[in-house]
Amino acid sequence: MQPRNLTFFAIPKGTMPTPNDRELIAECALKPVGPLEMSSRGFVKPYAGDEMVATAVLSSTTDLAWFTVGGEDRMLPSAVVNAELGKRLAKIEEQEGRKPGGRARKRIKDYLIHEMLPKAFVKPSRVDGYIVANMGFVAVDTASRKQAEGAVSEVRSALGSFPALPLNAGVPPSMILTNWLSGAIAVPDNLTIGSDCTLATLDGSKVRITGSGDTRGDAAQHLEAGMQVTRLGLVLEDKISFELGEDLVVRKFKLLDGAVDDMAEHEDMAAEMQARMYLTGFNIARVFEMLRVQFWLSAVE
Repeated sequence: MQPRNLTFFAIPKGTMPTPNDRELIAECALKPVGPLEMSSRGFVKPYAGDEMVATAVLSSTTDLAWFTVGGEDRMLPSAVVNAELGKRLAKIEEQEGRKPGGRARKRIKDYLIHEMLPKAFVKPSRVDGYIVANMGFVAVDTASRKQAEGAVSEVRSALGSFPALPLNAGVPPSMILTNWLSGAIAVPDNLTIGSDCTLATLDGSKVRITGSGDTRGDAAQHLEAGMQVTRLGLVLEDKISFELGEDLVVRKFKLLDGAVDDMAEHEDMAAEMQARMYLTGFNIARVFEMLRVQFWLSAVE
């Protein structure tokens, strides 16, 4: 259940799914995509338990709620439809000696989609989300803003209201990341610079540095040329590595040995899942708290 990427949203503190909220989410469970539907969305159980929304206690004042939005999409590439459409149009032209007009083409294409859709391959998907209400955030396991918004919208649709907003930084994130890498301002004590970074010019030209043993040294000439950091690899408290973007999206989130060592082993599956939820939620919360402090995030009232 360890996430790969994290797109954060701010919520009013205390916006934790109530038992009634969890029932509403359960009522919006994923339904199989219909034979003539392109897609279907709904909630699925985060793991093989009984709850549609799993919960864990992170501290005496902080709880985690884990939800999962499932999806089914029929794979019907436009190239496949257009290839079959071309064959049908060529056959009509051969038989009737004329090319079908625009309306006829559209009607034939709609008929083809209707004919091909029930046979199309169905691709399943899932997107995990984590609500830590006492700290005022939701984290969605994706680097895609559109996909993250979609997951939050499913919660909002189920509950009727869910005031989740994109993070609002009080300082430009790219400026902070650039100053950290250049050494213009000190990197916080709980952070170290990682081995990867991306720099960009105002016109969009980019330089990517990966696997560097001296990220600052390798980036120095680019920084002197006026390039700004748009992504920076970081290590938090020697326990979590990730890349932080100027959009405040966390990519390549990984728990290091120091974090994993904190989790005790459990023979009972339920206890094991609770321990994993705690480990994941606690470390996501660590990252959010760093973002809140270093980038002066605005709270949602």
